[in-house]
Amino acid sequence: MIKTTKSYFDLGDGQLYYETAGEGMPLVLSHAAFLDSRMFDTIWEPLAKHFHVIRYDMRGFGKSSPVTGALCRRNDLVQMLNHLDVTEAHLVGCSNGGQISLDLALEQPQRFKSLTLVDSTPSGFELQVEPPRYIMEMFDAMQHGDMDRSSELQIRVWLDGEQREPDQVDSTLRKKALEMNRIPVAQNTFFAADMQPASPLTPPAIARLESVNCPTWIVAGALDHCEVLRAADEMVKRIPDARKTIIESSGHVPSYEQPERFVKLLLDFLSRIH
Repeated sequence: MIKTTKSYFDLGDGQLYYETAGEGMPLVLSHAAFLDSRMFDTIWEPLAKHFHVIRYDMRGFGKSSPVTGALCRRNDLVQMLNHLDVTEAHLVGCSNGGQISLDLALEQPQRFKSLTLVDSTPSGFELQVEPPRYIMEMFDAMQHGDMDRSSELQIRVWLDGEQREPDQVDSTLRKKALEMNRIPVAQNTFFAADMQPASPLTPPAIARLESVNCPTWIVAGALDHCEVLRAADEMVKRIPDARKTIIESSGHVPSYEQPERFVKLLLDFLSRIH
Protein backbone atom coordinates (compact mmCIF):
# COMPACT_ATOMS: atom_id res chain seq x y z
CA MET A 1 0.00 0.00 0.00
CA ILE A 2 1.29 3.45 -0.93
CA LYS A 3 1.62 5.87 1.97
CA THR A 4 -0.70 8.88 1.88
CA THR A 5 0.15 12.07 3.75
CA LYS A 6 -2.85 14.05 5.05
CA SER A 7 -2.60 17.70 6.04
CA TYR A 8 -4.18 21.15 6.19
CA PHE A 9 -2.96 24.38 4.62
CA ASP A 10 -3.81 27.72 6.21
CA LEU A 11 -5.06 30.23 3.64
CA GLY A 12 -5.34 33.03 6.19
CA ASP A 13 -9.14 33.14 6.11
CA GLY A 14 -9.69 29.39 6.06
CA GLN A 15 -8.04 26.00 5.58
CA LEU A 16 -7.70 23.55 2.73
CA TYR A 17 -7.51 19.85 3.49
CA TYR A 18 -5.21 17.98 1.11
CA GLU A 19 -3.49 14.65 0.62
CA THR A 20 -0.33 13.61 -1.22
CA ALA A 21 1.10 10.24 -2.22
CA GLY A 22 3.69 8.78 -4.57
CA GLU A 23 6.77 10.24 -6.22
CA GLY A 24 7.70 11.91 -9.48
CA MET A 25 5.93 14.58 -11.51
CA PRO A 26 3.07 16.16 -9.55
CA LEU A 27 -0.44 15.34 -10.74
CA VAL A 28 -3.17 17.49 -9.20
CA LEU A 29 -6.76 16.23 -8.91
CA SER A 30 -9.58 18.79 -8.56
CA HIS A 31 -13.02 17.45 -7.71
CA ALA A 32 -16.48 18.23 -9.06
CA ALA A 33 -18.50 20.86 -7.19
CA PHE A 34 -21.08 18.42 -5.87
CA LEU A 35 -18.59 15.89 -4.44
CA ASP A 36 -15.20 16.22 -2.73
CA SER A 37 -11.73 14.66 -3.02
CA ARG A 38 -13.11 11.25 -2.00
CA MET A 39 -14.46 10.95 -5.54
CA PHE A 40 -10.86 9.99 -6.43
CA ASP A 41 -10.55 7.18 -3.85
CA THR A 42 -10.49 4.38 -6.40
CA ILE A 43 -8.00 6.01 -8.78
CA TRP A 44 -5.73 7.36 -6.01
CA GLU A 45 -3.33 4.46 -5.51
CA PRO A 46 -3.12 3.42 -9.18
CA LEU A 47 -2.05 6.97 -10.09
CA ALA A 48 0.31 7.23 -7.09
CA LYS A 49 2.33 4.35 -8.54
CA HIS A 50 3.34 6.66 -11.39
CA PHE A 51 3.08 10.26 -10.09
CA HIS A 52 3.25 12.44 -7.01
CA VAL A 53 -0.51 12.80 -6.71
CA ILE A 54 -2.19 15.67 -4.88
CA ARG A 55 -5.89 15.95 -4.10
CA TYR A 56 -7.71 18.48 -1.97
CA ASP A 57 -11.13 19.53 -0.76
CA MET A 58 -12.16 22.95 -1.99
CA ARG A 59 -13.40 25.26 0.73
CA GLY A 60 -17.00 24.43 1.60
CA PHE A 61 -16.44 20.75 0.73
CA GLY A 62 -15.19 17.69 2.59
CA LYS A 63 -12.78 18.46 5.43
CA SER A 64 -11.88 22.00 4.35
CA SER A 65 -13.22 25.14 6.03
CA PRO A 66 -16.76 26.32 5.37
CA VAL A 67 -17.03 29.31 3.07
CA THR A 68 -17.73 32.80 4.34
CA GLY A 69 -18.21 34.62 1.03
CA ALA A 70 -17.31 34.70 -2.65
CA LEU A 71 -14.07 32.91 -3.50
CA CYS A 72 -11.53 32.74 -6.29
CA ARG A 73 -11.09 28.97 -6.43
CA ARG A 74 -8.05 29.02 -8.68
CA ASN A 75 -6.28 31.33 -6.22
CA ASP A 76 -6.84 28.79 -3.44
CA LEU A 77 -5.29 26.13 -5.68
CA VAL A 78 -2.32 28.36 -6.54
CA GLN A 79 -1.64 29.05 -2.87
CA MET A 80 -1.69 25.34 -2.08
CA LEU A 81 0.66 24.52 -4.96
CA ASN A 82 3.04 27.28 -3.82
CA HIS A 83 2.92 25.88 -0.29
CA LEU A 84 3.89 22.45 -1.66
CA ASP A 85 6.67 23.95 -3.83
CA VAL A 86 5.03 22.62 -7.00
CA THR A 87 6.57 24.51 -9.91
CA GLU A 88 5.17 22.26 -12.66
CA ALA A 89 2.40 19.68 -12.72
CA HIS A 90 -0.25 17.83 -14.66
CA LEU A 91 -3.77 19.07 -13.92
CA VAL A 92 -6.80 16.76 -13.83
CA GLY A 93 -10.13 18.39 -13.06
CA CYS A 94 -13.69 17.13 -13.11
CA SER A 95 -16.63 19.45 -13.88
CA ASN A 96 -16.00 22.70 -11.97
CA GLY A 97 -12.59 21.34 -11.02
CA GLY A 98 -11.79 21.21 -14.72
CA GLN A 99 -13.01 24.76 -15.26
CA ILE A 100 -10.69 25.92 -12.47
CA SER A 101 -7.80 23.94 -13.98
CA LEU A 102 -8.36 25.42 -17.43
CA ASP A 103 -8.52 28.97 -16.07
CA LEU A 104 -5.31 28.41 -14.14
CA ALA A 105 -3.50 26.91 -17.14
CA LEU A 106 -4.40 30.02 -19.13
CA GLU A 107 -3.29 32.31 -16.31
CA GLN A 108 0.02 30.50 -15.61
CA PRO A 109 0.84 28.70 -18.87
CA GLN A 110 4.47 28.03 -17.97
CA ARG A 111 3.53 25.95 -14.94
CA PHE A 112 1.48 23.05 -16.30
CA LYS A 113 2.57 20.10 -18.42
CA SER A 114 -0.89 18.92 -19.40
CA LEU A 115 -4.62 19.40 -18.83
CA THR A 116 -7.24 16.71 -18.39
CA LEU A 117 -10.74 18.18 -18.42
CA VAL A 118 -13.48 15.74 -17.41
CA ASP A 119 -17.06 16.78 -18.24
CA SER A 120 -16.04 20.41 -17.87
CA THR A 121 -17.24 23.59 -19.51
CA PRO A 122 -14.88 26.56 -19.99
CA SER A 123 -15.55 29.70 -17.99
CA GLY A 124 -17.86 31.98 -19.98
CA PHE A 125 -19.59 29.08 -21.73
CA GLU A 126 -23.28 29.85 -22.25
CA LEU A 127 -26.08 27.30 -22.48
CA GLN A 128 -28.02 27.23 -25.75
CA VAL A 129 -30.78 24.86 -24.61
CA GLU A 130 -32.81 24.22 -21.47
CA PRO A 131 -30.74 23.52 -18.34
CA PRO A 132 -30.60 19.97 -16.96
CA ARG A 133 -33.82 18.49 -15.62
CA TYR A 134 -34.40 18.97 -11.89
CA ILE A 135 -31.98 21.88 -11.67
CA MET A 136 -34.57 24.60 -11.04
CA GLU A 137 -36.31 22.36 -8.51
CA MET A 138 -32.92 21.81 -6.90
CA PHE A 139 -32.25 25.56 -6.57
CA ASP A 140 -35.69 26.03 -5.04
CA ALA A 141 -34.99 23.32 -2.47
CA MET A 142 -31.61 24.93 -1.67
CA GLN A 143 -33.18 28.36 -1.18
CA HIS A 144 -35.82 26.90 1.15
CA GLY A 145 -33.26 25.03 3.24
CA ASP A 146 -34.60 21.57 2.33
CA MET A 147 -31.24 19.85 2.57
CA ASP A 148 -32.35 16.27 1.96
CA ARG A 149 -34.36 17.19 -1.12
CA SER A 150 -31.64 19.50 -2.43
CA SER A 151 -28.96 16.83 -2.05
CA GLU A 152 -31.07 14.16 -3.71
CA LEU A 153 -31.81 16.46 -6.64
CA GLN A 154 -28.14 17.39 -7.06
CA ILE A 155 -27.28 13.71 -7.35
CA ARG A 156 -30.10 13.27 -9.88
CA VAL A 157 -28.74 16.17 -11.94
CA TRP A 158 -25.02 15.43 -11.79
CA LEU A 159 -24.66 11.69 -11.14
CA ASP A 160 -27.80 10.06 -12.55
CA GLY A 161 -27.91 12.55 -15.43
CA GLU A 162 -30.39 13.17 -18.20
CA GLN A 163 -30.90 9.61 -19.34
CA ARG A 164 -30.99 7.54 -16.15
CA GLU A 165 -33.18 7.11 -13.13
CA PRO A 166 -31.70 6.57 -9.63
CA ASP A 167 -32.16 2.80 -9.76
CA GLN A 168 -30.04 2.66 -12.93
CA VAL A 169 -26.92 3.94 -11.12
CA ASP A 170 -24.66 1.84 -8.89
CA SER A 171 -26.22 2.12 -5.42
CA THR A 172 -22.87 2.16 -3.58
CA LEU A 173 -21.56 5.03 -5.70
CA ARG A 174 -24.83 6.88 -5.28
CA LYS A 175 -24.82 6.50 -1.49
CA LYS A 176 -21.23 7.77 -1.28
CA ALA A 177 -22.05 10.70 -3.58
CA LEU A 178 -24.97 11.70 -1.34
CA GLU A 179 -22.67 11.57 1.68
CA MET A 180 -20.15 13.88 0.00
CA ASN A 181 -22.83 16.19 -1.33
CA ARG A 182 -24.56 16.81 2.00
CA ILE A 183 -21.55 18.81 3.23
CA PRO A 184 -21.68 21.64 0.63
CA VAL A 185 -25.49 21.61 0.78
CA ALA A 186 -25.49 21.98 4.58
CA GLN A 187 -22.88 24.75 4.37
CA ASN A 188 -24.71 26.61 1.58
CA THR A 189 -21.47 26.56 -0.39
CA PHE A 190 -22.84 27.37 -3.84
CA PHE A 191 -24.85 30.44 -2.88
CA ALA A 192 -22.19 31.77 -0.50
CA ALA A 193 -19.09 31.25 -2.63
CA ASP A 194 -19.79 30.25 -6.22
CA MET A 195 -22.96 31.88 -7.48
CA GLN A 196 -20.90 35.04 -8.10
CA PRO A 197 -17.25 33.96 -7.73
CA ALA A 198 -14.55 36.48 -6.91
CA SER A 199 -11.97 37.55 -9.51
CA PRO A 200 -13.23 35.59 -12.52
CA LEU A 201 -10.74 35.04 -15.32
CA THR A 202 -10.93 38.01 -17.71
CA PRO A 203 -11.48 37.42 -20.57
CA PRO A 204 -12.99 34.03 -19.74
CA ALA A 205 -11.59 30.78 -21.06
CA ILE A 206 -14.22 30.44 -23.79
CA ALA A 207 -12.73 33.51 -25.48
CA ARG A 208 -9.13 32.25 -25.43
CA LEU A 209 -9.12 28.48 -25.91
CA GLU A 210 -6.61 28.88 -28.75
CA SER A 211 -4.10 30.12 -26.15
CA VAL A 212 -3.89 26.85 -24.22
CA ASN A 213 -0.28 25.78 -24.73
CA CYS A 214 -0.11 22.31 -23.16
CA PRO A 215 -1.40 18.91 -24.34
CA THR A 216 -5.07 18.63 -23.39
CA TRP A 217 -7.29 15.60 -22.99
CA ILE A 218 -11.02 16.27 -22.97
CA VAL A 219 -13.22 13.56 -21.50
CA ALA A 220 -17.01 13.37 -21.40
CA GLY A 221 -19.51 10.76 -20.34
CA ALA A 222 -21.85 9.80 -23.18
CA LEU A 223 -24.86 10.12 -20.83
CA ASP A 224 -24.05 13.67 -19.71
CA HIS A 225 -26.11 16.75 -20.63
CA CYS A 226 -25.93 17.74 -24.30
CA GLU A 227 -24.40 21.13 -23.46
CA VAL A 228 -21.46 19.48 -21.67
CA LEU A 229 -20.93 17.38 -24.78
CA ARG A 230 -21.14 20.52 -26.94
CA ALA A 231 -18.53 22.17 -24.72
CA ALA A 232 -16.24 19.17 -25.23
CA ASP A 233 -16.63 19.52 -29.00
CA GLU A 234 -15.88 23.24 -28.82
CA MET A 235 -12.75 22.71 -26.74
CA VAL A 236 -11.28 19.93 -28.87
CA LYS A 237 -11.90 22.03 -31.99
CA ARG A 238 -10.19 25.14 -30.68
CA ILE A 239 -7.51 24.03 -28.19
CA PRO A 240 -4.24 23.22 -29.98
CA ASP A 241 -2.93 19.69 -29.37
CA ALA A 242 -6.21 18.52 -27.84
CA ARG A 243 -7.82 15.11 -28.04
CA LYS A 244 -11.27 13.94 -26.92
CA THR A 245 -12.67 10.71 -25.51
CA ILE A 246 -16.34 9.92 -24.97
CA ILE A 247 -16.84 7.26 -22.29
CA GLU A 248 -19.90 5.16 -22.94
CA SER A 249 -22.40 4.24 -20.22
CA SER A 250 -21.17 7.06 -17.98
CA GLY A 251 -22.61 10.38 -16.89
CA HIS A 252 -20.96 13.51 -15.51
CA VAL A 253 -18.19 11.84 -13.49
CA PRO A 254 -16.69 8.94 -15.50
CA SER A 255 -13.55 8.80 -13.33
CA TYR A 256 -15.89 7.99 -10.41
CA GLU A 257 -18.16 5.58 -12.29
CA GLN A 258 -15.51 3.80 -14.38
CA PRO A 259 -12.22 4.31 -12.50
CA GLU A 260 -10.24 1.45 -14.05
CA ARG A 261 -11.02 2.55 -17.59
CA PHE A 262 -10.32 6.18 -16.72
CA VAL A 263 -6.91 5.39 -15.18
CA LYS A 264 -5.89 3.31 -18.19
CA LEU A 265 -6.83 6.10 -20.60
CA LEU A 266 -5.22 8.82 -18.46
CA LEU A 267 -1.94 6.93 -18.13
CA ASP A 268 -1.90 6.39 -21.89
CA PHE A 269 -2.41 10.14 -22.48
CA LEU A 270 0.28 11.14 -19.99
CA SER A 271 2.78 8.54 -21.27
CA ARG A 272 2.64 10.15 -24.71
CA ILE A 273 3.61 13.48 -23.16
CA HIS A 274 6.61 12.01 -21.36
